[in-house]
Amino acid sequence: MPVVLVPTRSVGMPARTLRVLQQNFSLHFLFKKNMNFLPIFKQSFAHGVHPEGHTDQTERLPIQRVPFVNSYVLPLGQHLGAPARPLVKVGERVQRGQLIAEPGAFVSTSLHSPVTGKVQAIAPRRYPGGKLQAAIEIEADPYATQRLESKPSIDWKSLSGEEFIKHVQQAGIVGMGGAAFPSHVKYALPDGVHIKQLIINGAECEPYLTNDHRLMLERPEAVLQGVEIVRQKLGAEQAIIGVEMNKADAIAVLQKQLKQRQQERVTVVPLRVKYPQGAEKMLIKSLLDVEVPAGQLPRDVGVTVNNVGTIVAIADYFESGMPLIERIVTVSGPGVEQAANLIVPLGTPVREVLRFCGGLKETTREVIMGGPMMGTPIVSLDVPILKGSSGILAFTAAETGKPKEYPCIRCGRCVEACPHFLNPTRLARFAKKGWYEEMAQYHAMDCVECGACTFSCPSGIPIVQLIKVGKMEIRKAKVRAAST
Repeated sequence: MPVVLVPTRSVGMPARTLRVLQQNFSLHFLFKKNMNFLPIFKQSFAHGVHPEGHTDQTERLPIQRVPFVNSYVLPLGQHLGAPARPLVKVGERVQRGQLIAEPGAFVSTSLHSPVTGKVQAIAPRRYPGGKLQAAIEIEADPYATQRLESKPSIDWKSLSGEEFIKHVQQAGIVGMGGAAFPSHVKYALPDGVHIKQLIINGAECEPYLTNDHRLMLERPEAVLQGVEIVRQKLGAEQAIIGVEMNKADAIAVLQKQLKQRQQERVTVVPLRVKYPQGAEKMLIKSLLDVEVPAGQLPRDVGVTVNNVGTIVAIADYFESGMPLIERIVTVSGPGVEQAANLIVPLGTPVREVLRFCGGLKETTREVIMGGPMMGTPIVSLDVPILKGSSGILAFTAAETGKPKEYPCIRCGRCVEACPHFLNPTRLARFAKKGWYEEMAQYHAMDCVECGACTFSCPSGIPIVQLIKVGKMEIRKAKVRAAST
């Protein structure tokens, strides 16, 4: 019996495992009332929620590599900013790791071929969210070894700051936690801005996902090498790796490796388990007790934040010359036959990844790319793995059933959950009424769309979806105003 995917939300956080994840919501209030009895959990930010982790399926599974498949689709705009510009033509033969698209602007990045093969098409292809956008399709050569041509390591210490930024951009490296923001842009600092602390995000607070956890366990040397490269090139005085306490084994491995390497300017800090710990501003508050003001960036308080996967990609590039052509993806959820942590070439169809994991169960109703709190329901199993694809999660009807929506009871749970101290229910009401100017006045654009408000709502109101729609309308209004 074929599996039919039925996306249950057109915008924002999907109707997900609310009934399952909310089992642990009461811990939020437990921790607040008993904080004096939990000294090891002092490092944290205000508000947030405690969804069930659900990492038991994959946290002990070592990373393995998926086999190469026949065809790869590489979207030109799979990062924030301007799309990349193709450098190849249809019919052209390409080698694994070859540059196939150059940055379209400064806030853009390069794209490289994940396989040796032939360019089959440069045409619109379906993205995970359903939109058609330009992409390069490559047919893999079945007779190629698919070995990456070895290159000498790059002497990063001799590079100027500008040269380092160009290297990172040409390597195609982006934020691997899901945002896919071009990493080199973070390193291009305005005059007068100095970075004092480099923070490495090892929180991985989204339920089900374990790719960063396994990366810290299996490749601690690469993590610390990447940290040292970025710290020195930014001139940061200190580097802090923030890891949640539910990854105690990763904390121990990193600390042991630090002692061996004698990196005195790098520390590993255990963090209280809470969502959304991995958000930049939340992580800065937890680790440094510094609040990034609304409308400002981490660099404005002397901090740069990078994900563990991003840091390892930088280490790999400067050590072996390998650009970003593959990433680690967690495949998990009640709807998948065999969970796994996989190294997947970019552009691999989700269908092929799931086939490697034994396929989907007949009861599967929804597949999400990313985590259950901020991920996107995919419209087809033929969409490709992107640079920001941290997970593929499969859920059955038992987890994805849309909760019945009741009127707001003014309980304030969404306000208590919001890490940015917004009033989510008020913003949602404004969005329903189409009062977008009022939404802007109440700081809707400061919302990071973490979904903590929707998760905590006892009335089943899709708060974050409504806020997302409102933010889209605010942006459209700004574009219209600028064009007149």
